[in-house]
Amino acid sequence: MSRRVRCPIASTLDIVGDRWSLLIVRDILRGHHRFSDLRETVEGIPSSILSDRLKVLEREGIVARRPYSDRPPRSAYTLTGKGHALGVVVGALSSWGERYGEHDLSIVDNACGHGVSLVYHCETCNRAAPRNRVRLVES
Repeated sequence: MSRRVRCPIASTLDIVGDRWSLLIVRDILRGHHRFSDLRETVEGIPSSILSDRLKVLEREGIVARRPYSDRPPRSAYTLTGKGHALGVVVGALSSWGERYGEHDLSIVDNACGHGVSLVYHCETCNRAAPRNRVRLVES
């Protein structure tokens, strides 16, 4: 796809911007790795779409497929490093949904059980960057 501006948001949405991909990533992050588990946990996803999205996520290097049965052929899916990096995207959407939408799930620190918030961080200066100081610029 040819764009006037090569936007990182648009290129990300080209890969995971459909209705289902980030829900699949969410559920793999929650520990659901088998096709049958994902078919049950990803609300309302038809098997054909789940299969298609898993193939796209595998092709894009977001998930890795590992066969665990030959008869019948069955696979488990794990997130790659690239896939785990989407965890912060899922976390940001979750935080927004906790604040503005209806929800039954929350993001918490696994050690203490308290809710967490996502913050921008400048890796060069090693400091938090408040949202009001963050902007999207041409690189």
